[in-house]
Amino acid sequence: MIDPVTALAFSVYENKGVYALLLGSGVSRAAYIPTGWEVTLDLIKRVAALEGVTGQPDWAKWYAEEYDAEANYSALLDQLASTPDERRSILHSYIEPTEDEIEEGRKVPTRAHHAIARLVRAGFIRVIITTNFDRLMENALREAGIEPTVIKSDDDLKGAVPLTHSRCYLVKVHGDYLDTRIRNTDQELSAYSPELNALLDRIIDEHGLIIAGWSGDWDAALRGAITRAPNRRYPLFFAARGKPSQVAADLVQHRAGRVITIDNADSFFEGLEGKLSAQAELQRENPLSIELMVTSVKKYLGKPEFRIQLDELIGTEAARLAKAIRKKEFEPSGAWSPQRYAQTVARYEALTEPLARIFGVLGRWGTGNEFAQAVEYIARFSQAEVVGGLTVLINLRTYPAVLLFYAYGIGLLKARRYGDLFKLFATTVPHERAPEPLVKRLVLGSWEGGSNDAWKTLQGYEKLKTPLSDHLHDVLPAWCTDFIFIGAEFTRLFEEFELLAALAYLTVSNSVEELKATLGKPGHDFAWSPMGRAGWHEQVREQILESWAMPETNAAILKAGFANKSAEYYKLAIDSMGRLAGRMRWA
Repeated sequence: MIDPVTALAFSVYENKGVYALLLGSGVSRAAYIPTGWEVTLDLIKRVAALEGVTGQPDWAKWYAEEYDAEANYSALLDQLASTPDERRSILHSYIEPTEDEIEEGRKVPTRAHHAIARLVRAGFIRVIITTNFDRLMENALREAGIEPTVIKSDDDLKGAVPLTHSRCYLVKVHGDYLDTRIRNTDQELSAYSPELNALLDRIIDEHGLIIAGWSGDWDAALRGAITRAPNRRYPLFFAARGKPSQVAADLVQHRAGRVITIDNADSFFEGLEGKLSAQAELQRENPLSIELMVTSVKKYLGKPEFRIQLDELIGTEAARLAKAIRKKEFEPSGAWSPQRYAQTVARYEALTEPLARIFGVLGRWGTGNEFAQAVEYIARFSQAEVVGGLTVLINLRTYPAVLLFYAYGIGLLKARRYGDLFKLFATTVPHERAPEPLVKRLVLGSWEGGSNDAWKTLQGYEKLKTPLSDHLHDVLPAWCTDFIFIGAEFTRLFEEFELLAALAYLTVSNSVEELKATLGKPGHDFAWSPMGRAGWHEQVREQILESWAMPETNAAILKAGFANKSAEYYKLAIDSMGRLAGRMRWA
């Protein structure tokens, strides 16, 4: 039999975002936050101490004999505190960490919480249901850069972001320990409000369910929500230490689910994360085969007699990429979600990486003979088949061309092949209205897929002003290690490439008279060009412009065709770019 965790990882990977988690107190146990039973025993000890009783080997047995009733968390808490406010005060000390506990690593997010947060960040999990009062899950998510939509009462439901629009929906069915409306007695746990029931019905009906740290024994209303769900679109997996209780076993059987025996929540979620990461790596081409291709390209570039082999190698890899991106998984029809967008971006990048690395080497060590072939393929991938569907995904179909364009262009810049770089920017390709230069088709905001709104949905780029530029800056270094020292050199080269692209954009878009007229307009004293990260990094930009001002470099840039080979135009263009950067900083 296939290991159930392997089966779960396979299903989660292939059905990204459709599994919800149900977390119980067992997940927080490693943080030294006691379970309901442990709280019960501690309360019994405290009651006994007030009555002068200490040192009992079995406190549950003592309670049963003393009060002629089985030890029960709900009943005991109900007797000790008759109102929700009182119960909240009692539970507060079991959950809120002291300074010493924080220093000792107690009552803070566990490895399991952090692994779950990473699964959310990767888009595998979007919905979490928890019976826990603590805030460990919220804290782990925020540490991972994710602000969850937290539902802890019916009031939260009224003003919450819709489920489909939330990156992470966290439903605390029993409430929050700082809220007096927590549920913890049998009566309070026997039924939920109609609003909460409706939400749970939708989640359980539309999602698979992964349960961990929850016994299922005490929460009648939650069991009811699981059992009444009409559909079985996705399976239920019940992770348990040892054999589940009969109540839990009946629930799993009712949902035709599977039991996963685990050692603890930490190892379970870290193991699941590891299996998902392994599958993601399998989607990428064998790194060794990529290295062999890059080595072959370097060899072929140095010897004219290998020209045919070089052409065939590039053509074969380009054909593989073209075939892969025509697969059904890239069809832009269906529903939009940030998770789907991130997944599609990642797939394009994984498939494009081998050819992009080859193009970077071509730019760095080519002699010009490779230029026509490189531009031909960039132009081909910039022309996507006309289809229907979501506009944001339709526009993303030319993303491989952007990646190839950047890789080849950065390689050209590293070699200071300014002439070929400007030719790359200025090469025109067919467009629906009229031919357009590649610099207008594929650079940042001039690219149809360069909308900030879309790229800000990626994890970590939500608050950035130039999310596409920043994302490319993060992705490309690993592809350029064949010719660039990664770090400050790459950042400098990357931002110089985008500044040259902005200069080229102005060059092909405006005559000197038009540029003068634009700069003279009050209130709009710059000509737009696609500025990236360098628009925000004034110090790096000034360093780059200083290097361009060196006579030899300036002559090479103008000779290549930038600024229409005019020193006057060059000064106007740099002035325009500076004004635009100033506006960006104030936007």
